[in-house]
Amino acid sequence: MTRATAPSLDVLSFALLFLLAAIWGGSFFFAEIALRELSPLTITLHRVFWATPILWYVVRAKGITLPRSPRIWGSYLVMGALNNAIPFTLIFWGQREIESGMASILNATTAVFGAVVAGLLLKDEPLTLPKLTGATLGVAGVGIIMGRDAMSDFNLTNLAQLAVLAAALSYAFASVWGKTQLARQPPLMNALGMVVGSVVLMVPVVLLVDGMPNVHLSLPVWGAVFGIAALSTSLAYVLYFAILARAGAANLMLVTLLIPPFAIALGVMFLGESLQASAYLGFGVIAIGFAVTDGRLLAVLHGRW
Repeated sequence: MTRATAPSLDVLSFALLFLLAAIWGGSFFFAEIALRELSPLTITLHRVFWATPILWYVVRAKGITLPRSPRIWGSYLVMGALNNAIPFTLIFWGQREIESGMASILNATTAVFGAVVAGLLLKDEPLTLPKLTGATLGVAGVGIIMGRDAMSDFNLTNLAQLAVLAAALSYAFASVWGKTQLARQPPLMNALGMVVGSVVLMVPVVLLVDGMPNVHLSLPVWGAVFGIAALSTSLAYVLYFAILARAGAANLMLVTLLIPPFAIALGVMFLGESLQASAYLGFGVIAIGFAVTDGRLLAVLHGRW
């Protein structure tokens, strides 16, 4: 019996992976522009609201049948909360106090959190020593970014950093929820279902907190809204599942480490942002933690990758 091999990254997969990283890295840039005139809650609503008809068209064009089960739609509601409504809002709120590049670096802990949460909640993904080691390195990287003064002189910047980390943790729980509740549904239908669920959740929240959304926005802000909905959400989900099918989940997670360079570059070039050396050092430690978590670093050390 031949041993099955994991999917590999070919040239097209690499290109798609870099494109996805650029698009998701752009979401932090678009958010900074949108925050000039919109609240975090309203940006989240815009992001999922305008993404819904685009994904609906893609699903219909693919001939995918909409599920009728109330249980599935209930699962989409939870998925929409964990994967969209909660993390998007937390990240956007955090970006009011920290740079877009910093937010993207902290968001890179998603993969490490995901491995630990899956190890705790899923029987087929045990919490191994590499995962625990990777998580420890991830926490160390976050500690470097936040600095030693965070414990003694906690401020709004630190709270914003924790908000982005909470968003990463929410993504981790969303991954587990998707695997346990929605694994049998078509991936693109899951993308549509979760944004629909997000809209259902966000509309009453926005109306209650912010009131009727303002549509009299400047052209740059409307452009940012279009970018974050059509590109960083709709197109990103299509690319995500295309890469997943071609290269597998392990290779797809590499996008986590590719997003920050794009977000940082956009922030530096167009927003005048600059990050301290501790941010880059912390990101390096987080990246090593990711490599340990997913086994690549050990494979390299043993000459198997």
